[in-house]
Amino acid sequence: MAEEKTPSYEKAREELTEVVRRLEAGGLTLEQSIELWERGEKLAAICENWLQGARVKLAAAMAERRPEPASDEAPF
Repeated sequence: MAEEKTPSYEKAREELTEVVRRLEAGGLTLEQSIELWERGEKLAAICENWLQGARVKLAAAMAERRPEPASDEAPF
């Protein structure tokens, strides 16, 4: 079984939006609804992983920009 490539955040969010739209529209069998719900859960997790990764990168970038705390010791 081939591994599914993880979609970009934008693609996952777009597909998740479509899944929600289809579920809200109704007219699906229980089996179809469950399959869509499961896909939506996977897509939501993918989006959350992308967002968590972005938070980590942003925190690291912000930490690099902070000046070093003042020290009582002179460098020379």
